[in-house]
Order: sequence, then C-alpha cells, then structure tokens
Amino acid sequence: MTIESLSAITLATHDMARAVTFYTSLGFELVYGDASGAFSTFRAGNGYLNLIAAPADAAWAWWGRVIFHVTDVDALYARAVAAGHSPEAPPRDAEWGERYFHLVDPDGHELSFARRLKAAGVS
Repeated sequence: MTIESLSAITLATHDMARAVTFYTSLGFELVYGDASGAFSTFRAGNGYLNLIAAPADAAWAWWGRVIFHVTDVDALYARAVAAGHSPEAPPRDAEWGERYFHLVDPDGHELSFARRLKAAGVS
C-alpha cells in the first residue's frame, strides 16, 4: 500500500466572503460553495482546497504551510501583487531545487507557490 497523492486540504476561515475573494484573485477555480456559504471548494490541480467557516472566537496557531506547485511562479507572484496582496518576499531559487514565494491568506494560513527547477535535476 502506497499513499498516492493529497486529495484535499481544508482551511478554516472567519470570513468566507473575504477568503473566497482572496483565492479567486489568485486564480483558484471555485467548484463548490460561494462567498456566503459555510463550506467552499477550489480546484488545485488534481486536488482540492476547501474552506470551512469557523466561529469568530475560534483561534488557531501556526500549523504549517500549504505548498502548491504552479506552472509559473513569477507570473503568480505578479498576479498576487497586482491583486493587492503582500507576499513575504519576491520569488527565489531555493537550494532544494524549487523556485518559490510565500503568501499569508487573510486568516493567517501560510501558502507557498513553487515550481521545480529543471537545472537542479529534480523531476
């Protein structure tokens, strides 16, 4: 038995409308739910990003980072900046063989957008 892939990740939000606006501004395709719902799903390649509404008094601490592989890191960075978002730094090439940048969503979830570097020999 082998784990083949990640099907979905679900993130909590205090404001579904704000979260849906954020993710659609980055190019995620909304496939279920809407800005006023309690649960929404976006397509993320072969998997899904789910958002679930949480009560205003629900709190969470740093839990990790979601990493999305994208076709063009620099184009997505430009799109994020044009949409008014503030990535933590411009894209860079990492020693582990990826080009990436990080962005925090409106609910404090850390996102990384990356692309494997062919020159690194990583497939």
